[in-house]
Amino acid sequence: MLFATLGVGAIGWVDDYRKVVHRNPKGLSAKAKMFWHRWSRWRSASTCGDGDVAGADRTDRAIPQVPGVPLGALAFLVLVYLVIVGSSNAVNLTDGLDGLAILPTVMVSGALAIFAYVAGHAVFSKYLGVPYIPGAGELAVFCLAISGAGLAFLWFNAYPAEVFMGDVGALALGAALAPSRDHRQELVLFIMGGVFVVEAVSVMLQVSWFKYTKKKYGTGQRILLMAPLHHHFEQKGWKETQVVVRFWIITMLLVLIGLATLKLR
Repeated sequence: MLFATLGVGAIGWVDDYRKVVHRNPKGLSAKAKMFWHRWSRWRSASTCGDGDVAGADRTDRAIPQVPGVPLGALAFLVLVYLVIVGSSNAVNLTDGLDGLAILPTVMVSGALAIFAYVAGHAVFSKYLGVPYIPGAGELAVFCLAISGAGLAFLWFNAYPAEVFMGDVGALALGAALAPSRDHRQELVLFIMGGVFVVEAVSVMLQVSWFKYTKKKYGTGQRILLMAPLHHHFEQKGWKETQVVVRFWIITMLLVLIGLATLKLR
């Protein structure tokens, strides 16, 4: 998982380097990003702490929160790819306002640390109905390190921001949330990272609808005033700090819902 985080972070670094040093506003092309994302995904899946794609006994994974439904090697690779690419790009899209992306990342990562500790504890995992994964508790250290570093970064990234994470930080932090794959909590990540999900979906819907209407009617139409979603609310008259704080509150509620699933299983 560390390899995937560093790999995706390197993609962001190259993108930022081209934009800042070479004055190329496009940065790294979308095709190049997807290619290197796929390569990082394959390496991550191949070296995953609780499963090796080379062995059927390790890749015959259960679908998260749905016991008894196994995953084959191919489905496992696809799932890892979607989790890493989806989370990294979702955080990157969210990083458009001062402090908007980093505090939700801190909160989600802190909650994932709890899930990791529970998954790696034989007694707690059995009591709470979480799949027991030996060694998963080590991921709690990784997740808490992200939370701690994120809080330190927020001190300088809060409005008005003095420092910015750029693609190198946003993509890496998004990929760093993918340890949910290692203790099988992808659905919980989907809930707790709801703000990231909605931001990404807003962009996909906006782009898809614009292309569809342009092809059918000759003029592209928009669903939102501006995408991602946080810019839509800005266009509606919300101040930047209002958007950021309200998205923080929503994330806090979603994280509490995610944590509540520990007892609802």
